[in-house]
Amino acid sequence: MVDPTSDLEEDVDEESAPRCAVCGGPALGVGRRTVTWVDGDAVRHRHFCTQDCRDDWTDERPSAGD
Repeated sequence: MVDPTSDLEEDVDEESAPRCAVCGGPALGVGRRTVTWVDGDAVRHRHFCTQDCRDDWTDERPSAGD
């Protein structure tokens, strides 16, 4: 099944997949994670190939309440 909210359809290969923000590997498959936030008028996002890379990411999002 293709997730209708995702731009990563089933036919995405490793070369065209987004790159992991931590290790640079292809972020696709069941282990893929994405963090999305609003920064002023822009939507920002970071892709991760695994939960471990997501956990290792130095979060660059502005703190709530700043």
